Amino acid sequence: MVAESVRMRKIVASALVALLVALVPQAASADPVRDRQYWLNDYGFTKAWEQSQGAGIKVAVIDTGIDASHPALEGAVVGGIDVSGLGTPDGLTPVGQNNYHGTMVASLIAGRGNPEDDGAGILGTAPKAQLLSVSMAFGVEGVDTDSQIAKGIIWAVDNGARVINLSLTRNSVSWPESWDEAFLYAFENDVVIVAAVGNRVDGTEQVSAPATIPGVIAVAGVDINANASELSSTSGFTIGVTAPSEELVAAYPGGEYRIWSGTSGAAPIVSGMVALIRSLYPDMDAANVVNRVIQSATKNGFENYSSAYGYGLIDAEAALNIELPNVNENPLGSLSEWIRLYRKQAPEEVNPGEIVTPIDTPVTEIVAPASFEQSLWLPFAGYAGLGLLATFLYLAFRPKARGPGSHKRK
Repeated sequence: MVAESVRMRKIVASALVALLVALVPQAASADPVRDRQYWLNDYGFTKAWEQSQGAGIKVAVIDTGIDASHPALEGAVVGGIDVSGLGTPDGLTPVGQNNYHGTMVASLIAGRGNPEDDGAGILGTAPKAQLLSVSMAFGVEGVDTDSQIAKGIIWAVDNGARVINLSLTRNSVSWPESWDEAFLYAFENDVVIVAAVGNRVDGTEQVSAPATIPGVIAVAGVDINANASELSSTSGFTIGVTAPSEELVAAYPGGEYRIWSGTSGAAPIVSGMVALIRSLYPDMDAANVVNRVIQSATKNGFENYSSAYGYGLIDAEAALNIELPNVNENPLGSLSEWIRLYRKQAPEEVNPGEIVTPIDTPVTEIVAPASFEQSLWLPFAGYAGLGLLATFLYLAFRPKARGPGSHKRK
């Protein structure tokens, strides 16, 4: 009986120890910003970085300007220009409506993290790529946004951009004839252009220009579970690929960080992936780079093409390693051929289109994630359990007190 009692006490003690191991939390990340970048692991970027991090590739961000002083963008911006007439000549002064937009987009492409802490801050999908900031103004009366786009593209090409990111939409499937020349100039100079398809909340029910331009990688959005975002524009058949567009964390002017959603965030994630490909394969032309992006995409319950997902969900690791035969033409179409066939039937619009930044939810401040909040009470539970265990062990294994009968005289 005594041996059985001791054995049972040891079993209970072992169970208490196991409970305490479960209660006492593992060391939590000290940076809730980095913890929120789910797409880096989920879409193959951390593995892809073993082969390429975008070094030597310039990505032009034609947007509201980039706050290059943000810690996450330290050393990332290597040039810029203002095409709005409202900013500084270097393109580094945020301008126009939603002027934080360009900084957030830029950080998703080439964020450097935190120079004081390797485990903190925003990492872009191509953390060693270089950025060119082209500042333009959205929502400013009297400013022709159509002409800003054309000027920005030509400047970016002339200044060495291998990738151009356009996280904006015209809210129209058509585009002005002035864009023909600029986009053709980019394609003829072997530049890959990535554009957001737009968001329904902005009034963009269908995929809109510049995402409708042949040859452009049009990026739609998915939520954190890789389901097609209900807010992303999907009407139309020009979607190239899909990428995360919800619950994204990004750098915000003034050294801050914010959470946002929208295809404006999906496009730069893809632009960064394009930079990885171009860095690893510096001699590969744009047509074959685009082909890698779409052929490596993961199908999500469909065989060839989906109106919601395009060619599929991006996969950065697969994009670097997939074996493909060379193609001679951009698989997403030819703008020059479109102009030859359709431009006479699609005259330039008289009134400039309204260009907006596709953000479908308000930009919100960062708060501690749920796992971090829960960790506040877990230590107390752990310490209480330690006290319980100590008490139990003392009572279970202390020397047994002698009863009155044990003191009988011999």
